Amino acid sequence: MEPKLIDHLFRYHSGKMVSVLTRIFGLKHLDIIEDAIQDTFIKASISWRTKQPENPEAWLTQAAKNRVFDIFRKLKTQQKHFPNLHQGTNTIAIHDLFLDNEIADAQLRMIFTACHLKLDPRDRISFALKTVSGFSIKEISSALLTKEDTIKKRLSRARKTIQESHIKFKIPQGKGLAERLESVLEVLYLIFNEGFHSNKKEQLVRKELCREALRLTQILLKNNITRVPEAYALCALMCFHSSRLETKTNTENELLDLKHQDRSKWYWPLIKLGNSMMNNAVETNEFSCYHYEAAIAAEHLRARTFEDTNWDKILYWYQCLSLLQPMPIHVLTMAVISMQKQDFKMAKNYLDQLKPENFEQRAYLFYGTKADYYIGRKNKQKALEQIDLAINLVNNNLEKDYLLKKKAQLLIKDKF
Repeated sequence: MEPKLIDHLFRYHSGKMVSVLTRIFGLKHLDIIEDAIQDTFIKASISWRTKQPENPEAWLTQAAKNRVFDIFRKLKTQQKHFPNLHQGTNTIAIHDLFLDNEIADAQLRMIFTACHLKLDPRDRISFALKTVSGFSIKEISSALLTKEDTIKKRLSRARKTIQESHIKFKIPQGKGLAERLESVLEVLYLIFNEGFHSNKKEQLVRKELCREALRLTQILLKNNITRVPEAYALCALMCFHSSRLETKTNTENELLDLKHQDRSKWYWPLIKLGNSMMNNAVETNEFSCYHYEAAIAAEHLRARTFEDTNWDKILYWYQCLSLLQPMPIHVLTMAVISMQKQDFKMAKNYLDQLKPENFEQRAYLFYGTKADYYIGRKNKQKALEQIDLAINLVNNNLEKDYLLKKKAQLLIKDKF
């Protein structure tokens, strides 16, 4: 078996198994559980080098079941009054917890634990990727562009908060559900967004993060109390964006903007699924930011060519989004849309509302947009000045190459 496939199976199954074992033994034993699962996977990776099991997933599930009793024996020596899991009814109950629907329930509980409001917002994503998705500290560090030591501190702080606050391993009920669900959706959105537009230097798209965010969102939709319009809208948004993942770069690994993407290669099964999710999402009178973002993504997909894009409709949705969720990036995007409509007066109005520091590490987007504005206004010198500022600030190599190419094209033009 290829190492990549082993890594995929281990990551996918470790998150499930950690969730199930936490349901059995409780959050206070999370360290023991994670160590036990990691040990199981290390042993499996060694044994599979010589002989691969016929059904790797069944093998890992059985290994996790066996680990239940290993953990039990360890805890039994520490706690005399620990229940006897070797007795008949308890053993049957443990086997039931490894059924697919029970695994999904355990993972949903872990998602809500990771997104508890008492946890620092910065810790929630790291803790979710570790416990629910099975990402290693190194992978989380890479995904979030954060030092491994910082990730370790975040995970440690999250565990400490869980212990000190006596957070329960359960899905909240009543009034607490809506507030916590908002945090869950935000974390899943951020995980997807980092995958769709990665800050990583050598890689523009992190497909594994996109896939994981979509998988976890679908878990929400399988449960009656978390199957809400906002979750449907977020799932639709992820489907719409994911349908274009393969066309964001060309065969030379160059960044392609929407105008130059091969629309025949957009993945229509995901678009169809997104449309289905969106139909469910709009069965409400109140729209969330995910509704508006999904509507914007759908409008782009609806256009047969870039020239057919309904910029008026997209601008309207962005105006709705900006009213609901005022953010500099929305204002910047409205400036871009105004330029597509050849309304440079309105574009300048939007740009004048912004400063580069509004965008922190993505300040290059501000300068890149200003460059486009000056190109549209036939001011070559100022356009080049803004492109240079963008090039000096951009981190991702593909985006830098894209800007360098734009600059080169601008330099060879005698006239606009």
